[in-house]
Amino acid sequence: MLLTAIDLISQKGYKSVTTQEIATTAGLSEKTLFRHFGSKQNLLETAFDRFHYSEEMEDTFHKKLTGDLETDLLLISKTYHRIMNQNRKMIMIAIKEGNTLPGFLEKTQQHPRQLLKILTLYFKNMHKKGKIIHTDFELQAISFMMMNFGAFLNNLDADKSFPTVTLDKFIQTSVQTFARALTP
Repeated sequence: MLLTAIDLISQKGYKSVTTQEIATTAGLSEKTLFRHFGSKQNLLETAFDRFHYSEEMEDTFHKKLTGDLETDLLLISKTYHRIMNQNRKMIMIAIKEGNTLPGFLEKTQQHPRQLLKILTLYFKNMHKKGKIIHTDFELQAISFMMMNFGAFLNNLDADKSFPTVTLDKFIQTSVQTFARALTP
């Protein structure tokens, strides 16, 4: 039902899709939808929580990083973009509907805030190990996130603003530049 809701809402818009339409398309009754989720907004918020990136990103930070700044930032960027692209319909819903649903914008910001915390902590730990310069670690985390989110937004539409630069090349070059700037 969650994927059905994401598909329908991304195609038609939140207000244009009915709970009956979501339930019918999912092969369930509207009563079942309300029993499980209570409302269309709760259904959308549940889908957003289920299919977003914070859990997989946390796993990346806790199990897959090597301690080499450039290698780690490259893995973080690639993982971020892979997950964001898997969830592109959901991201489009958040962009289009975020300000129209009470509390939804705050809900959609939980995952980026979690990523900000773990990325800031990563930079602090890398500094303690002598692998990066002393800096405003949170500001560096925000800059890194904005850089990647901007690249994601550029690729969100088929008519890319910078068609001569592939996402892979952008990730590789921007990570090299970022790592070089932070390395003592």
